[in-house]
Amino acid sequence: MWSSLQVRPGIRVGFTDATAGNLAFHVGDDPALVAGRRVAVEHALAHGTGASPVDVQLAYMEQVHGAEVAVLDGGSQEAAPTADAMVVTAGAGSAAGLAVMVADCVPVVLLGETQSGEAILAVAHAGRPGVEKGVIAAVAEQMRRSGAVSIEAWLGPGVCGRCYEVPETMRAVVAARVPESWSTTSLGTPALDLPAAVLAQLAACGVPAHPSGVCTLEDEQYFSHRRSQRDGVDEGRFIGFITASAVP
Repeated sequence: MWSSLQVRPGIRVGFTDATAGNLAFHVGDDPALVAGRRVAVEHALAHGTGASPVDVQLAYMEQVHGAEVAVLDGGSQEAAPTADAMVVTAGAGSAAGLAVMVADCVPVVLLGETQSGEAILAVAHAGRPGVEKGVIAAVAEQMRRSGAVSIEAWLGPGVCGRCYEVPETMRAVVAARVPESWSTTSLGTPALDLPAAVLAQLAACGVPAHPSGVCTLEDEQYFSHRRSQRDGVDEGRFIGFITASAVP
């Protein structure tokens, strides 16, 4: 099961789970199967909004665990940008869609609104390096440069602070930048709480956010890189997405 929520007329945010299948090309899956799954997700989103399937096309990124923000022009993209966040303006009568792939990192989808009522859509890939490098502040800043006067965010499932064990030195370095990231696993070992860190960074940017409360390592409905390594199962990626249908 995977869900999407209409948060404004014509605007939907959501997160797939393992039932939608692996949506990443880079984890050794059959590319034809991945492409077919991506089309199936777009088709389901289109029919869920009453639009035709062609009206919902998701743009993906080549994610590199950085803080680069790609600004899209709203048309179909020839190639996925190398970035860990994307922003696009969806004016009245236009359609747009963005996707971010994860399997323990925190997927963040954001919606901004301009003074004239245009929607600013964004997604961000907030893994440990992205949190450390400031990808959340970077995407919020770009949304405001694009005209957003208000921004709201939704966090998808990610590995929680009880499960994300890291070396003590790494915890110290990240917590020095984002104190809210400091955590301890259920076994008492050093850990990072990425969802808490992302929420703190969004709050510092003046962005209200909705946490998911779901840990990908604990909940087998979602792909988890750490579970794949632990259990020797195939890798996969699910997505967070935001779409704007062509509404007047």
